[in-house]
Amino acid sequence: MGKFDVIRDKSIVGTPVVHLTAMTAVLFCFWLLLSGTFQTKFLIYGILTAVISAWVSYPLLLLPNADATKKYFVFGVNPVKLVIYFFWLMWQLVLANVDVLKATVRSEIEINPRIVRFRYKTDNPMAMVILANSITLTPGTVTIDLTDEGVFYIHALTDGAAEGLNGGMQKMVAWLFGEQYDFEMLGEDY
Repeated sequence: MGKFDVIRDKSIVGTPVVHLTAMTAVLFCFWLLLSGTFQTKFLIYGILTAVISAWVSYPLLLLPNADATKKYFVFGVNPVKLVIYFFWLMWQLVLANVDVLKATVRSEIEINPRIVRFRYKTDNPMAMVILANSITLTPGTVTIDLTDEGVFYIHALTDGAAEGLNGGMQKMVAWLFGEQYDFEMLGEDY
């Protein structure tokens, strides 16, 4: 598959030209941040470097879905939704920190460790990766395993952490990627 075939590939979700343009802009901004040089000659070098880097690495950043009928760009999310999700996740981190703090500073420690299982399926593989990492970032929960069938195994430290896996974060990740999702709680193991 040649470089121009990637642009014409109909299995890519979204517009490859938009993905390449956004990736070039991000790479150029990163280059500008690192170089700090605003001379015309160096700005042209930076733009050329960003264009070439985006062109070369773009095919490496396409992930196929489970049945290999579609390809998703790794960074193919709406930037506004990404900012909203970031702040929502930061709030969830605060709430989870408070829950763990309450459970551990009381005179009688109120931890109740367990494994929580749920099934979460979306077509975009990045949605499942972002969900697993978001859960692990949240204090009191760690993603232990994610199967090919979309079954997540999560270690929850407290009752609050286990109750927090009831579908709110799954819904937000699906919203972030604009995906339909299938969610089902499968139970707990102690």
